[in-house]
Amino acid sequence: MTQPTEHRREFHRQMDELKSDILRLGGMVIETIPRGTEVLLSGDLKVAKDLIAYDDQIDKLSIDIEDRVYTIMARQAPAAGDLRHLVTISKLVAELERSADLMVNVSKASRRMYGSAMSPRIRGVASSMANEAQKLMQFSLDAYADADESLAAALDDIDDALDELNVDMVEAVFAAHTDGSIDLQAAVQLALVARYYERIGDHAVNIGHRVIYMVTGWMPEGASRLVAGDSADSAAVAEIPDQ
Repeated sequence: MTQPTEHRREFHRQMDELKSDILRLGGMVIETIPRGTEVLLSGDLKVAKDLIAYDDQIDKLSIDIEDRVYTIMARQAPAAGDLRHLVTISKLVAELERSADLMVNVSKASRRMYGSAMSPRIRGVASSMANEAQKLMQFSLDAYADADESLAAALDDIDDALDELNVDMVEAVFAAHTDGSIDLQAAVQLALVARYYERIGDHAVNIGHRVIYMVTGWMPEGASRLVAGDSADSAAVAEIPDQ
């Protein structure tokens, strides 16, 4: 067996491991959504503590994946589609890790409003937001796993339901505060919680944009929705055409 062939085989093995691990990371992040929602709806402080600790595992895997991406870029000098795939993985790590952080924020918000009663309307909208956020994140990972450009492009439209639920939640919180069933502290925390779920949807849409870039080499115009902090990185990454 020639050395170049062995070198290429090792490269593909590393790429397969990276893909497997980014999907494992995504699965861990998706798991935080129902767990964080349980904290919100039940007020279980132990689940909150466990979820916050679980985020350390997500951070550790995120750093490991990023380090391996940069090592492969430096040592293997990948071109065209392989390089786009590596760039995409590095960006997906950030989108996923930040989504997990948002569910930690939900848990912390739940602790701050511990003992506050939530109306059935608020509880219902919160549950719906969690379900939509979880669905969007799963769809985004499916799009990546299958290199499905069509599903990736559809995520922006699918996210509309979560945006509408965000409005419903704010209205429900405002109504509950107006009638005196929740105090200002709880109202503020619940409005933030709604925003956290909505931002998870934005991260899922961003993943879709990254998948389109990975498949086609083109970044959608809608990528301007990238969450603050990502746009500068995006501008620094030139589109890499197929060769």
